Amino acid sequence: MVSAARIAILVRRTPILFLAIVLLAVGAAAAFHAPAMAQEQPQQNRGWSLRDLLFPRRSERVEPPLDIEKAKPKPKPKKPRAPRPPAEPETPVVEKAPDARTVLVVGDFMASGLAEGLDTAFADNPGVRIVVRSNGSSGFVRDDFYNWPEQIKSLIETEKPAAVVVMLGSNDRQQMKVGDVREQPRSENWTKEYERRTDALGKAIATAKVPFLWVGMPAFRVPKMTSDMLAFNDIYHQAAESHGGEFVDVWDGFVDENGAFVTTGPDMNGQPVRLRADDGINVSKAGKRKLAFYTEKPLMKILGLAAPGSMAPATAPAGAPVEAPAPAAAPIVIDRTAPMLLSDPALDGGTELLGAAPPAKANPALPGERLVIEGKASEASPGRADDFSWPPKAEPPATAAAADTTTAITP
Repeated sequence: MVSAARIAILVRRTPILFLAIVLLAVGAAAAFHAPAMAQEQPQQNRGWSLRDLLFPRRSERVEPPLDIEKAKPKPKPKKPRAPRPPAEPETPVVEKAPDARTVLVVGDFMASGLAEGLDTAFADNPGVRIVVRSNGSSGFVRDDFYNWPEQIKSLIETEKPAAVVVMLGSNDRQQMKVGDVREQPRSENWTKEYERRTDALGKAIATAKVPFLWVGMPAFRVPKMTSDMLAFNDIYHQAAESHGGEFVDVWDGFVDENGAFVTTGPDMNGQPVRLRADDGINVSKAGKRKLAFYTEKPLMKILGLAAPGSMAPATAPAGAPVEAPAPAAAPIVIDRTAPMLLSDPALDGGTELLGAAPPAKANPALPGERLVIEGKASEASPGRADDFSWPPKAEPPATAAAADTTTAITP
């Protein structure tokens, strides 16, 4: 049995034993670090405290082995970002000349988009100014709201345009009041009145003696709207050509190869872009530019331009050198020779090749011809291989010798 006094002595000695163990560990650490410290700082002589031994400085810590460093997971490389599409180059805006010719664009909200595209197309041309006078909610049906055949006269008198561009009809899929009756869209009476009103607009522009273009409607997302626009375009085409205008068909630029509506399609450079808005009716910025692309060529023909931006100002600055006109290119002669037919090489209606001669007429009395035509063989001569008569026929008597008609020579 351990006495109480013995237990008391052990309790008093326990802190001393713990302290001895700590000092032993500190000494071992000091022995481990002493050679390295002596190499790194051979000339420095400083005392080591308990804190320095237990918590060495960062530069004095032992780095982990290289194999442990290699085993650490490396951060994943970041994926390269997809390159952004190049920004569309901005078209430089050129100040218009004082005598620039005006192109008047009239119609509904589609005409506003067309005018924006034309303004971009002719932005660098000082001789052409695009003026838009549209009414977004207008059409031919509600002439009580906005009467285009009447309004176009005052617009032409005010703007004095060199050409008029019409794009109208997107709001016309509704009832029309004809007399005291409201007719349903595209009914017989509705169509007759609609043709009369479109014809009145074309006649009003022609009376003002201004050349004009009538731009057709594109397809829409709703199939019923698309079929109505096709019918409207036929009416617009007739109204334009009846009064000396030109109809601009933009339909193929906003449908696919099957004639169906598309939201995204090729732009004027053939690159795929978004052409229509989410509602399937309005057009995007690229779609507006594409509408103008279809309109540019006939419009430049009216204005006498070879290409957008090619028209020079009416008067050149004083002292500017006058460039000699470039020599005209030699005309290209295209051979329009009609293709030769093998059955008619001379193109004279003949049916024989060169050198052909009519075949000689066969004599039907000849044995060979009788065999071919009538299927009758000639009678076999006696003694011939095909003579099968029995008893055999006697051979005919020999022909008498011909008389000697030789005249003797008189000596």
